[in-house]
Amino acid sequence: MYVVVGLGNPGAQYSLNRHNIGYMAIDTIAAQYNFPPFKIKFSAYVSEGKIGSDRVILCKPLTYMNLSGRPVAELVKFYKIPLDNLYVVHDDLDLSPGAIKVKRAGGNGGHNGLRSIDSCLGQDYWRLRLGIGHPGFKDAVSGYVLSNFKSSDEEWLTDLLSAIAAEFDTLFEGDPGKWLTKVHLRLK
Repeated sequence: MYVVVGLGNPGAQYSLNRHNIGYMAIDTIAAQYNFPPFKIKFSAYVSEGKIGSDRVILCKPLTYMNLSGRPVAELVKFYKIPLDNLYVVHDDLDLSPGAIKVKRAGGNGGHNGLRSIDSCLGQDYWRLRLGIGHPGFKDAVSGYVLSNFKSSDEEWLTDLLSAIAAEFDTLFEGDPGKWLTKVHLRLK
């Protein structure tokens, strides 16, 4: 079994924020693979279904970004999920808009959601970093991540989320490079 977590903030006022690209990815994956409606468990929206032949739990923490670690840890510990089967999808300021990177373990890069998960579970899980770009200077970061994507972002954002979802079953094969290649081919 795998757990895929999308980081974001709950509430309609945040739904189109750059910081919520993780939530958006989870919603797109759920639609792609016909997951059942989300239910509230472990202070998170949770849905269990299949991606390919693998059982998968999709999770969107309801505790706001800074406290994401607690519901993720509760879910992982309850289902006895090894950290190698935990994937966290999140926004990344250091990547240009639409860029993707995937890696296992590592630092939090100043991301409060990752910092919270790290403090509860350690760092040995997969991170799917989705680029949202940087506003240019540090003082503008908070306002930038909590602002909505612009209408000019809609095309690349929709294409990116669709490509990620369509190829998600490949990610569980253990070759993240192959998954990235397939996602990039869909984006061309």
